[in-house]
Amino acid sequence: MGRAAAEAGAEKLREAIAARGSATIILATGASQFTMLERLVESDVDWSRVDCFHLDEYVGIDDQHPASFRRYLRERFVERVAAATGGRGVRSFEYLDGTASDPQAECGRLAAIIGRHTVDVAFVGIGENGHLAFNDPPADFRTTDPYLVVELDEACRRQQMGEGWFPTLSDVPARAISMSCREILRSKSIVVTVPDDRKSAAVACAVEGPVSPECPASILQEHPDCRLFLDEAAASKLSAPHG
Repeated sequence: MGRAAAEAGAEKLREAIAARGSATIILATGASQFTMLERLVESDVDWSRVDCFHLDEYVGIDDQHPASFRRYLRERFVERVAAATGGRGVRSFEYLDGTASDPQAECGRLAAIIGRHTVDVAFVGIGENGHLAFNDPPADFRTTDPYLVVELDEACRRQQMGEGWFPTLSDVPARAISMSCREILRSKSIVVTVPDDRKSAAVACAVEGPVSPECPASILQEHPDCRLFLDEAAASKLSAPHG
């Protein structure tokens, strides 16, 4: 699953680099992305021509915290790409700063930067509550703001604790900066990687249910080039095979 997802995305990046000399990606984090990112680093991509953004970050978490998404992507992607390419690494990585004194201003800063890019591939997952990035239900499907300050619901926060990122529920931040659903849909291609039975109900809702803010990932049905990579457990509640 992770290998197939990585190669699908890498192929889109090679096409973009061949067509215009550069590419831009969005990366997700969390346990669902471990294998995909490992394989993506190993892909035959000229990373020195790739600009990178990430989906979300907790408000109030610094980049040394074990649950920091900046730390996650620095250690699991940026540093590994640099090691694999003899120090060249990616062309740029724009990190979301969860400790910014004004989170709304941080949203504006990143919005101005990503607005100058065409995103070729968004690598994303689906949360146990159906969230897309940190857009928990009911998600805002109307806003076109690229980044939002959002409140995290209890189901989302329990997932973060359950995956081992935080010792207790009270340790999980209540707010985050998240890329909006509409901004994710601006990407030319979307690669969705979802493992585990605990995600199976959300997958069925996203794939076979109506497009609804109550299942934020269902908005992916509107994208013309969205590929979903599941293991058997995550696909177990789908009513029929999907290509």
